[in-house]
Amino acid sequence: MGQGVGYGAPGRSGRYRFLRGCPVRYLLAQGVDVFDVNRFDRADRRRRGKSDPLDAENAARAVLSGRARAQAKAGDGPVEIARMYKLAEDSAVKARTQAINQLRAVLIRADPQLREELAELGNAELFRTCAGLVDDSLNHDADEGAVLHATHVTLGLLARRIRQLSDEVQDLEGRLPRLVERHAPQLLEVVGIGPDTAVTLLITVGDNPERLGSGASFAALCGVSPVERSSGSRQYRRLNRGGDRQANAALHRIVQTRLRVDPRAQEYYERRSKEGKTRREMVRSLKRYAAREVFHLVRPVQSQPSS
Repeated sequence: MGQGVGYGAPGRSGRYRFLRGCPVRYLLAQGVDVFDVNRFDRADRRRRGKSDPLDAENAARAVLSGRARAQAKAGDGPVEIARMYKLAEDSAVKARTQAINQLRAVLIRADPQLREELAELGNAELFRTCAGLVDDSLNHDADEGAVLHATHVTLGLLARRIRQLSDEVQDLEGRLPRLVERHAPQLLEVVGIGPDTAVTLLITVGDNPERLGSGASFAALCGVSPVERSSGSRQYRRLNRGGDRQANAALHRIVQTRLRVDPRAQEYYERRSKEGKTRREMVRSLKRYAAREVFHLVRPVQSQPSS
């Protein structure tokens, strides 16, 4: 069986998921072993240079040396469905935010009388009122060359776009929790994990969690494993700045929630504070524990074929 190493510009997750443009799913279907390689140390990349050839060489060396052992995601199950829904949701949220900012920018330069009429409205009423401005302009047969007419049309189109995007976001926000409840309901029972956080972590694990050998490998993939460093005779650990940053942020949200509501996390924080540990060190340890907990919850369920 052949082997392939993921290569290409790293995305938000920090992993190299393609081999010279060949989709991972196709390579796996052809019996080729494909490995995920985390983003390399930034200091090393600055020292050696940042280019595709160097990244490809580093990725290959990581696999040949055994440092990169994580199999690539299969992308053929419910987690891939969640990834696509999440992609569409994030895109819709971003586009809606952009449209809202554009609508408010138009209002700033709008006719003073129109601006005063809309200034006191809440968001829902503002968008609803603006959405009807296009129809009002058409009904009054306004001058196409008038600035006020163009303002009405623009506000109306932006408001309708916001409404459409809001409907898309609402639809996707309903699909994702149902998907999690069906395929990984045990995650939602954990303190600090909601549907959005669960989806992010499931996407990181993938449809074939058996590709990750242990909770430690999952922690490294999430960028919450400690990194050994030395300076002269001083040996120390620092935070891992690599890995999947979205998963890292999800684990961070879990920890922050637990520090507010979970007595176990609060007791740990107080005990370690008395020992002289910094908040950063304690948060890193709690994120590492949360990663191990999530891994053991997801892997047994996901690795079994669904009935």
